[in-house]
Amino acid sequence: MSEQEKNQTKSELAMLVEALLFVAAGPVSIAHLAEALNAKPEEIDTSIQYLHQSLLQDHGLQIQWNHGKVQLTTRPELSGAIEKFLGLEATAKLSRAALETLAIIAYRQPITRPGVDAIRGVNSDGVMRSLLSKGLVEDVGRAEGPGRPILYGTSSEFLQHFGLASLDEMPAYDTAQIEQAEQSSLLKD
Repeated sequence: MSEQEKNQTKSELAMLVEALLFVAAGPVSIAHLAEALNAKPEEIDTSIQYLHQSLLQDHGLQIQWNHGKVQLTTRPELSGAIEKFLGLEATAKLSRAALETLAIIAYRQPITRPGVDAIRGVNSDGVMRSLLSKGLVEDVGRAEGPGRPILYGTSSEFLQHFGLASLDEMPAYDTAQIEQAEQSSLLKD
């Protein structure tokens, strides 16, 4: 097979992947795409990377990765125009407690609600219910141990809300910076 034929096949597979992601109701696993297209997972992964690179150049869509699944989404910088077109109200703001809880879940996932409570130092039941109802966090399994508590993690809605293509785009968790901020706030009090 010539190089031109390989590129044409790669491009055709990327178009098929794009079409399936467009009609999919939510995130799709690479294995599911491979099965649907009768292709190898490695070929699908290569096609997704090819599609991702082509969408980076003057397109309103992007590829979003979450927990081993991919999704076609609109670019976050276009949210204002999309909300206006669809007649949606501006996205509701999150409270400080919700942002704090969400940050803990995002950086420590999977984590139990008691684990979140231990870090925050307060009960997080109400905040967790709110985040679950907004679809920003989801049940990702059960912990081993007494009572088998629910483990929580971020959802694809979380990525969309914060304009992230994947969790890898989150800022690095820097404990030294956090400790310094806590110490400076103690000095002000």
